[in-house]
Amino acid sequence: MKKSTLPFLLFVVSLTAFAQDFGRREEINNDWYFNLGDVQYGGRELMDCSKWSVVDVPHDWTVKQNASPELASCTGYLPGGIAWYRKDLTIPAVEKGNKVYIYFEGVYNNSEVFINGKWVGKRPNGYISFMYDLTPYIKWGENNSIAVRVDHSDDADSRWYTGSGIYRNVYLVYANPIHINLWGVSYQSKIQDNVATVTVTTKIKNTEELATVKVVNQLLDDKGEVVATTLKSDVANANSITDFSQDIILKSPKLWSIKSPYLYTLKTKVFKDNNLIDESNFKAGIRTISFNPNSGFALNGVNTKIKGVCLHHDAGVLGAAATKSVSRTRLENLKGIGVNGIRMSHNPQASYLYELCDEMGFVVMDEAFDEWEYPKNKWIEGWNKGTPGHQGTSQYFREWSARDIKDIVRRDRKHPSIIMWSIGNEVDYPNDPYTHPILADEGIGQQHIRKYLENHPRAERLGDVAKELVAAVKEADTSRPITAALAGAVMSNYTEYPFVLDIVGYNYTENKYDTDHKKYPERILYGSENRHDIDAWYAVKNSEFIFAQFLWTGVDYLGEAHAWPSRGFNSGLLDLAGNIKPRGYFRQSLWSDEPMAYLGTYENVEDNRSRWGNRLSTDAPPVWNYENNTTVKVVCYTNCEEAELLLNGKIIGERKPYDSKTGIIDWDVNYQPGQLKVIAYKKEKEVVTNTVITNTMSASLEADVLESKDGELLRQINIKVLDTNGNYSVMADTEISCKVSGGSLLGMENASGNVAENYLDNKHRCIDGRMLIYVKKDAEDTLTTVQLSAPLMETVVLEID
Repeated sequence: MKKSTLPFLLFVVSLTAFAQDFGRREEINNDWYFNLGDVQYGGRELMDCSKWSVVDVPHDWTVKQNASPELASCTGYLPGGIAWYRKDLTIPAVEKGNKVYIYFEGVYNNSEVFINGKWVGKRPNGYISFMYDLTPYIKWGENNSIAVRVDHSDDADSRWYTGSGIYRNVYLVYANPIHINLWGVSYQSKIQDNVATVTVTTKIKNTEELATVKVVNQLLDDKGEVVATTLKSDVANANSITDFSQDIILKSPKLWSIKSPYLYTLKTKVFKDNNLIDESNFKAGIRTISFNPNSGFALNGVNTKIKGVCLHHDAGVLGAAATKSVSRTRLENLKGIGVNGIRMSHNPQASYLYELCDEMGFVVMDEAFDEWEYPKNKWIEGWNKGTPGHQGTSQYFREWSARDIKDIVRRDRKHPSIIMWSIGNEVDYPNDPYTHPILADEGIGQQHIRKYLENHPRAERLGDVAKELVAAVKEADTSRPITAALAGAVMSNYTEYPFVLDIVGYNYTENKYDTDHKKYPERILYGSENRHDIDAWYAVKNSEFIFAQFLWTGVDYLGEAHAWPSRGFNSGLLDLAGNIKPRGYFRQSLWSDEPMAYLGTYENVEDNRSRWGNRLSTDAPPVWNYENNTTVKVVCYTNCEEAELLLNGKIIGERKPYDSKTGIIDWDVNYQPGQLKVIAYKKEKEVVTNTVITNTMSASLEADVLESKDGELLRQINIKVLDTNGNYSVMADTEISCKVSGGSLLGMENASGNVAENYLDNKHRCIDGRMLIYVKKDAEDTLTTVQLSAPLMETVVLEID
């Protein structure tokens, strides 16, 4: 960019109940016939499916299979394959004359859809939402067969776990022949003198003859009161899409922000001959964003540091078939430790996740691709071992990439949380696959690859592809900047690639911030993927022009595994069960404004270091069980000025000041059983405490059913093992059994990293005295009973009504 400041002023609307924003939707998630394995002519109209299993979607068949060391480590040693889904539907005869569509939020991958034996379309990309018009093939008032073939036979096509199947929601959509087009409402605004002028563009799709229609937009506050309205009548051209542009004027708008994510509701109504023919309702947020190469990012005119994390889309034992309530729990925990930004790595995610970010006040970097024209290395025999495979999504990139990225932007541009579009992650990884002669130059510095591979594609091609993708994004949305996450900035700087981006993300290259800021003074820089060490954070905190870091990762995830039997990658602030890990509390000490203190311990030996190289561990567990007189390192993660340590009420660790170099206050003490307590101070006043206690024998189970906020049948049950004194037993590994009536057990998640454990049984051993159980009720008004038992412990019975 040639400008020193990029103003992106935006009014955007989130989706609440309905992703398509038009027509009348009917969720068709229940009772799909499912067959794992290919079926000849599986899309034909009539088929006996009586021997197939019956499943509800979202559904991920891969996570339900057995892992094998013969399979790819990149996706967690779990298989892909080919499968068919089928469902019979009766389309009411009264709908004849209307349009009937089927909308899939996501199918991984290479899906083909049939109705009544007719092929209606294929979508290779497993992360893209898509829709087909079924109207020409409908049998009105009769049975209609829907068939979906999913081909994930290239199961090592990603560097992390993807899942397989119809893993997001499916809807039927009934609409008037004249209706709002798919993702057909877009918004931009200007705020001046405390007045928001919101330009709303509504795309009206007319599938019949020319007609005059009226479009009415109403803006409602959070109490449901109308605060602004506008209308426009015009001609909707025959068999085409017509744009209706309108301005809404709103005085004294309440702005959406991280701390106060205020949401309006926008109602859009379409009338013909004074009859309402289409309607949509959305949550809406008004805010301004701007980016500057010297001062970074501003939200509503306020300079803001983004304390971000990268997220993949799986949820442990649920695989890719996660739900809104599961994501809500994880986001609540991340918000509680100070996270305010989410990077959707490295693909668009479910619509509900953006809705949650809107509602909870996260800013979002939305991302499209992890590879472009050529595949990256995928590790088959363990992490960084053996011969890599080269399956991947590159095989359909040239044909589908522009359409895919435009569909991503059109679907998600309504969300106030999204502040930038990313067109790629580490596509410039040196020699994987692109290369450049500069890689052989020993004097360039800070480039981890020292070899030029003449038989690899040249890096100059990156600039050409980036231009195409940037143009595609801008065709769909001009209100946000376009970015990418660079893995090889040194190499890419010898191409056009970073120069066609609005803002440039650097992965793990904090040591290039200052030099590249001076060398490219018009470049807007930030950390798009970063380590957990304190120095990486200081590179953001202490640099006015660096506005963000996104830690790898926010939550542990499946795939990208190490050698067998590794289940996945464990760099998250939360584990696979959504529990805050010690490193999550360390991050809270750096990022949270609320006073906090956390106590962790480990035996004081020379080689006990954090994996990121700090002298003191940021992964210390809250354990106080050792042999008497063992020398123990006690660490306190806190954002307070000072802290002192007590054992059984007596001071054993003098009051020490916060160490800004390590971010940790520590003591060496001789172990004695009892209660260890830290008291943290600000301005000489005690503001917060934290304790760990010596555990006795495990004695009982404590279970807590999390509140259901999202209208789902899924329930999450947190289980803790308690000792004989009623204290949480931190090191317990008790085997827990679960029986469910009036519902079904979806999975028992202990956050283990061992893929060889049996995750399909109703018995599982807890880790660190904790377990998360997922249960699905048969119906909302059904009494669901969950019975939990463990050896030598009293059975716990929960009734979920």
